[in-house]
Amino acid sequence: MSFRAPASDHQFLLEQILNFDQISATEKFAEADADVMAAILSEAGKMCDEVLAPLQRNGDLHPAHLENGVLRTSPGFGEGYKAIATGGWIGMSAAPEFGGMGLPMALTTAVNEMMAGACLALQLAPLMSQGQIEALEHHASDALKQLYLPKLISGEWAGTMNLTEPQAGSDVGALSSRAEPNGDGTYAVSGQKIYISWGDNDFTENVCHLVLARLPDGVAGTKGISLFLVPKYLPDENGNPGKANDLSVVSLEHKMGLHGSPTCVMQYDGATGWLVGKEHGGMAAMFTMMNNARLGVGGQGIGAAEGAYQHALAYALERKQGRTPVADGSGTIVDHADVRRMLMEMKADVFAARAIMLACASAIDMGSATGEAEWKSRAAFLTPISKAFGTETGIRVAEQGVQVHGGMGFIEETGAAQFYRDVRVTAIYEGTNGIQAMDLVGRKMMDGGEMANRLIDEIEEQAERARPTHPNMAEAVWQACETLRETTDWLVEAEMQDRFAGAVPYLMAFARVLGGHYHLAAALADRGGAREKLARFYIKRMLPQHAGYLTHAREGAAGAFALTVEELAS
Repeated sequence: MSFRAPASDHQFLLEQILNFDQISATEKFAEADADVMAAILSEAGKMCDEVLAPLQRNGDLHPAHLENGVLRTSPGFGEGYKAIATGGWIGMSAAPEFGGMGLPMALTTAVNEMMAGACLALQLAPLMSQGQIEALEHHASDALKQLYLPKLISGEWAGTMNLTEPQAGSDVGALSSRAEPNGDGTYAVSGQKIYISWGDNDFTENVCHLVLARLPDGVAGTKGISLFLVPKYLPDENGNPGKANDLSVVSLEHKMGLHGSPTCVMQYDGATGWLVGKEHGGMAAMFTMMNNARLGVGGQGIGAAEGAYQHALAYALERKQGRTPVADGSGTIVDHADVRRMLMEMKADVFAARAIMLACASAIDMGSATGEAEWKSRAAFLTPISKAFGTETGIRVAEQGVQVHGGMGFIEETGAAQFYRDVRVTAIYEGTNGIQAMDLVGRKMMDGGEMANRLIDEIEEQAERARPTHPNMAEAVWQACETLRETTDWLVEAEMQDRFAGAVPYLMAFARVLGGHYHLAAALADRGGAREKLARFYIKRMLPQHAGYLTHAREGAAGAFALTVEELAS
């Protein structure tokens, strides 16, 4: 499949909309100036276009599989992973003392999204390693850091995260995996984990698993869980892979999509592991990895949306059907009004979701560089929105991509359906989008809605500045903010069950308004240009959806429970 990495769009957003200079002005990221940013995006884009994109169909047509107990990956995936690793793209934001580049998360997020657009199934592998790297940097002992981080950052070794068990899905506290002290500082880890993305491969020397398990004195629930690093091969005295550990891949899941990414059932039978963080502090350590992954998964949704959009546009520019009413048009279906509507919606939503994602990553960078609570709160608030809206955008855009293809979209040979099948799981893993929304209206509003209202204030302030040049668009964004503020205040006062019932529509409304905000900023930066035209389309035609979402959000829980269980089944 042909693919063009959207490096210029990322550069525009970072430079013109999100004030990347502010990140470069900090001591921590002083070397990441505009020239470095441009070079990074350009080089990563070339790799995506030339190396990763040609592998997209291989993963779907030739899935990862077990061969006599040995995992075999899709053709070309080993070479693709090597290109990612040797280019330094795994350790972009990792600490330089262990071989990382120490670059801002905003750049890592942009590159990850471009890789996901090129080949989502393969991009999952480095994303898992990046999350493990961050967890080890924050919580592992110095000895574990010295041994594992250089190998993970270089890509010689790969990382995974093991949370879910057959009887414990999102309820992690119900896990049954256990860890017994061996008396020498190591632990014997036993249990079964499911849904382990890239639980094994045939192109790295070792696979390192972060596994949640309970110590003998661990209390029930999440407070009794600890985190352990359990490698496939035990490092020898020189730090090289030695004896095989007591773990195995039991089977691979047969999935709707992402066939090139092996989703493993992992079995641990007294496997040797090392404690990461404090005893019974596993959830705090794992959440470091999960928060990293949630932003990354939002980027996966956006990357898939970008790929689906490009694929649909290419088809629309070639397919001739019926008479087109545009006199100077191409003579293809791109000149039909409804096809053009779909393509405009797709492009506008990709921009909105990408802007929210990069704003979140930028806030993470500023929080890391300055230590200021304001930036950290902003990043925390934007994370569930980035994950949920990014993945919902991926699903919606991929579905529209199938529709643009018409009947051919339902034919697998065109490749349109693969984008939809691959991206669908992103709304489920790393915390379902419902869980993201409940986090937003629950934990993230424990401040009484202060962060939400500060963001709304910023959006309204920009709208006021835009009134002299873009009065209609500015008024639409400003009015949307007021409705959003009213609902935010209502949720803060509501019972938690009522909040949860309206959580998803509230998150989607907040994302819609943020999208209008960033589109308006683009219009101000590109007067008379294509971005201003796209902004007008979004603000006039798509932003109004926020009103319906907010009406739904304020209805509370009663209506959702109006039917009894028997009536639901009747």
